Amino acid sequence: MNTLPPQAISQDVLAEKYLADGEQSEQDLFARVARALAAVEKPELQTHWEQQFLANLQRGAIGAGRIMAAAGLDTKATLINCFVQPVADATNGFDSQGNPGIYTALSQAAETMRRGGGVGYDFSNLRPRGALVRGTNSFASGPCSFIDVFDASCTTVESAGARRGAQMGVLRIDHPDVLEFITAKRQKGRWNNFNVSVGVSSAFMQAVRDDAEWELVHVASPSEAQIQAGAHRRDDGLWVYRSQPARTLWDAIMRSAYDFAEPGILFLDNINADNNLWYAEQIAATNPCGEQPLPPYGCCDLGPVILTRFVREPFTPQAFFDMEAFRAAVTVQVRMLDNVLDATVWPLPEQQREAQQKRRIGVGFTGLGDALILLGLRYASDEGLQQAESIARAMRDAAYAASVELAQEKGAFPLFNAKQYLKSGFAKRLPKELRAAIKKYGLRNSHLLSIAPTGTVSLAFADNASNGIEPAFSWTYTRKKRTADGGEQFYTVQDHAYRLYKALHGDEASLPECFVSALELSASEHVAMMRCVQPFIDTSISKTVNIPANYPFEDFKHLYMECWEVGLKGCATYRPNDTLGAVLSTDSAPNPSQALTDTAQTAINSSGAGGLTAVIERRPEGPLNAVVDKIEYFTHDGIRRLYLVVSFMVVDGVERPIEFFMPVGQTGESQQWITATMRSLSLAARGGFLDKALADLRKVAWDRGPVRYGSRTRDDGSRIPLWHDSEVALLAYAIQSIIANRGLPQPAPSTAATPTSPPESSVSVSGQKCPDCGAHAMIRKDGCQFCTACGFVGSCG
Repeated sequence: MNTLPPQAISQDVLAEKYLADGEQSEQDLFARVARALAAVEKPELQTHWEQQFLANLQRGAIGAGRIMAAAGLDTKATLINCFVQPVADATNGFDSQGNPGIYTALSQAAETMRRGGGVGYDFSNLRPRGALVRGTNSFASGPCSFIDVFDASCTTVESAGARRGAQMGVLRIDHPDVLEFITAKRQKGRWNNFNVSVGVSSAFMQAVRDDAEWELVHVASPSEAQIQAGAHRRDDGLWVYRSQPARTLWDAIMRSAYDFAEPGILFLDNINADNNLWYAEQIAATNPCGEQPLPPYGCCDLGPVILTRFVREPFTPQAFFDMEAFRAAVTVQVRMLDNVLDATVWPLPEQQREAQQKRRIGVGFTGLGDALILLGLRYASDEGLQQAESIARAMRDAAYAASVELAQEKGAFPLFNAKQYLKSGFAKRLPKELRAAIKKYGLRNSHLLSIAPTGTVSLAFADNASNGIEPAFSWTYTRKKRTADGGEQFYTVQDHAYRLYKALHGDEASLPECFVSALELSASEHVAMMRCVQPFIDTSISKTVNIPANYPFEDFKHLYMECWEVGLKGCATYRPNDTLGAVLSTDSAPNPSQALTDTAQTAINSSGAGGLTAVIERRPEGPLNAVVDKIEYFTHDGIRRLYLVVSFMVVDGVERPIEFFMPVGQTGESQQWITATMRSLSLAARGGFLDKALADLRKVAWDRGPVRYGSRTRDDGSRIPLWHDSEVALLAYAIQSIIANRGLPQPAPSTAATPTSPPESSVSVSGQKCPDCGAHAMIRKDGCQFCTACGFVGSCG
């Protein structure tokens, strides 16, 4: 085992996110989780399995964040990360299939998010805009209008752990309102609490290939006006609202994804053809991060195995991955996650019934990028892909063998049907001996594997190893931490593989070629890793394909087509560009909080954040000097915290920022905009237009704002808090402040974005925007314009 003393960032995240009251260490936490999950075993077996679970946690087979934070506590929070919930075409109550109407579904979703779960929905059942509503002799407003309602409700629901619940909205490609759905998030502030994906069929993809017409259909009856416009009924009973070329729709999806990072794509037929329970369910949606395609009320409890823990003799010619130890860890992990299904609090009885019928779990891994580096293998090289495939195959086979054994002891999942189960696309790829064992004994769990993003779990428990299946993003940076006396302390944060290499070979040793970061890989290399691993995962993989800003649009479209052709279940990309900021920006009057103090702005200019336009063709090899700041800000939901990393390099004698990074998993927000924003800024810095990119982001507004972060000193010496129109805007401001402080001879708290103590409420009185602090709190008081947030007095009379 590759043991190193813990990093400060790991200890901080562990304490902030996972340690319960009275717990002092990771071992205390492990003991709590092991005890809680062994408690559902037979009394005579509980001590044995508590010891086994504890040993396995110590080996690196951990639970996902909800399990580690809440198992064994009386918080009534769910231990399950992933949910999908149905929405029927009715206002309230339930339809004939038992699916909830819109407002019943909304109430169920609110309860799920309140308990800590993220939710995905397929809104395709909802009738199109303008369709006839016979009961009230009115016309439907369409699914997009009801997604607005779900989005607004999510904003008001604080989920367990003080996170706003994450949501995924899906609409099928044949729904008549799909074009409105595709373009909806281009509107400022719309669907901030949603990721969105289009559910695409193979028939549609073939129609795109053939340049054929595509019919937009629904079971609901159109209005008389829509019939007069050409709507007609097909032989199968569905109403065709209209037809248009498949390529027109495809180009609309691709253009939106290319320019706005959404929607994602779900290849529904690939998902269902590979589904082990193809005979018992139909999948039309996924959880918010996309690694779990799930049926109505479906859910999955997740647990990654830290791959770096199983690399022996790292960075030597004898380095190898200990498959035997890894398989043993996976075997115990299956039982522990199966027990989660009986130990957890369920937000809804429908979710509990669904889980007990199928007993889905999601054994996964994290740290793949770092594990390959420890083995001396470049990510996505032929050797790296072969090693990744071997790991995925071993995980699959060990998990399925363990579930067979567990079925012999505790019984197969109730919906198991050996003949039907073994016909699924995935089950057909299992080894012959496993298929024979499944046929004879059954399986405890319908699905067993999922590769999810690990975020703060990796920071807290894996020594900052690379996240999930992803390669590492950066190797080292310096973190700034505020001390109790108001000063600042700096310490180094390192990627696990980088840290171990330097410990073994010395700080002066050059990094070998196997050290390759996410930004240095091509789009095809990212896709190659998914193609390699996906055949061994019975659900899906959460992974982002990096697309450079100048990636040709035609190649971009071909990339998605290739993903479908090779059997992938979905695709999410990011292509850095400044369109997002331009679309979301407002034309309101300038806000003084959009400019730093003169001293700080001068520091930015001198440090290279503004005015330096030289293009950096390539990131230098090896580590960069960097700063990480712990950002604390205040929204109407309360205080929020995150880590923000800025890396620097010297160009022509001037230190310039070059890379930006925010570890995922720190908030309940959509991770896509976070990743896209940070990497867009990285490319903007290399392209010489970082100042413009940051300025554009400072203008971004949405309907959740304002948010409070930072302060400034007035001419009279008083300090006032600053307000920003969105979290995007405050991140840009925080980055500007980090750059400004980097350019000063020493830290200058008077110009830094240091938050003061939180107010009792975000803004005491709503009003117009204050020209001094940026809060929407200007009212008329005693004949004058007065800011209730900072006390600024404007015009009188």
